[in-house]
Amino acid sequence: MDLAGFLAATLVAHIGFAVFITAHAALTDTDAGNWPYITLALGLAGVAGYFFYDEL
Repeated sequence: MDLAGFLAATLVAHIGFAVFITAHAALTDTDAGNWPYITLALGLAGVAGYFFYDEL
């Protein structure tokens, strides 16, 4: 895969993940916080953080 294709696929995936988190938060009536922004930067790590991070 060439670099441009890889970057395009990564960008589309990260945007999709961020949209998913925002939609999930809206549907479950919870606060997404900064997780959509973190997901845009870190991808799956942001998705995992959104679902598994538990504030004390």
